[in-house]
Amino acid sequence: MTDASVAALWQKFRLQNPTAPEKPVAVFHFCDNHDDAETCLRLVLSGKKRATAASLKELELSGDPVPTVGDYSVVTDYAGKAHAVIETTGVEITRFADVDEQFARTEGEGDLTLAWWREAHAAYFSRVLQGTGTAVDDDLPIACEHFKVVLAAETR
Repeated sequence: MTDASVAALWQKFRLQNPTAPEKPVAVFHFCDNHDDAETCLRLVLSGKKRATAASLKELELSGDPVPTVGDYSVVTDYAGKAHAVIETTGVEITRFADVDEQFARTEGEGDLTLAWWREAHAAYFSRVLQGTGTAVDDDLPIACEHFKVVLAAETR
């Protein structure tokens, strides 16, 4: 069940943007655990996190679409409470090995280095793709999404 805050935030966004679609493309929290999800949410709301990465297999398994420029999504905390509407501003599909230092910095996590990004994301992809038969290696296809916050909830 979706938290009522998602519908309320989306309605507020649509009132300010009447040409926006009836529903967001996705409603999600970052990461696969409470602490990381909350950290990423704080980074988004502070403006430090302006990108995210998902494996194409992860998206397929979850039923989420590959992001496209112009998509609007609602970002929630780990419990499902809505905190922001984001707009996808860029997407590049690339191999895990080809993610670069600039993207790692834009993602805004850890120490902002590519080394940290690779280690953290290899661990994450290994967890979420466990048991799927998908190899987490240099050739893993990744959707590197850039976004901007277009509406933040009033309170956290």
